[in-house]
Amino acid sequence: MTAWEDWPLGGATIRLAPEWLPRDLADEFLSRTTQEIEWRREELTIFGKRREVPRRVAWQGDPGTAYRYSGTLHVATGWTPAVRELRERLHAELAGTRFNGVLLNLYRDGNDTMGWHADDERELGDEPVIASISLGAVRTFRLRRRGEPRTTFDRPLPHGSLLVMSGATQSNWQHCLPRRARVDAPRVNLTFRELHAHG
Repeated sequence: MTAWEDWPLGGATIRLAPEWLPRDLADEFLSRTTQEIEWRREELTIFGKRREVPRRVAWQGDPGTAYRYSGTLHVATGWTPAVRELRERLHAELAGTRFNGVLLNLYRDGNDTMGWHADDERELGDEPVIASISLGAVRTFRLRRRGEPRTTFDRPLPHGSLLVMSGATQSNWQHCLPRRARVDAPRVNLTFRELHAHG
């Protein structure tokens, strides 16, 4: 039976299973995802200048599934074996969900980071379910309420943990992964989602 923690945030539905994967299995998936995935270096245009994204990125999903974020279109060509297995485990854990895409981020050490954002792209619908698996180094996940930037909530995400955000979370809150200079080990994060076609 999975042990869940419900986070007490108004206007959000967020649950964390700190030990979703046993340690040995989490170690195995960390090794496999690091080796199987073709990690890419990406650049974004910020204020007219091209800047390298401070992490490595990959996108997987059902063939042809497309996802645009930060001005870049990603088209999926399928699933690597380890990621497919994790998706099957999620479908068994979260009855009624069907994820057809996953965004993967490799944070090589504590200098790699993710800025403030919400997973609120049109393809995800009004109240998306985002299932986030953390493998590797423990990093702090930070949230802030939209319109109230000083209202923040921090929580470390353990190796093998599962974080699920649903309901109106993306409409009311943003999240980020702050830089942590003393972290010298890598972290792999997989955020599964269901994308919908739109005209």
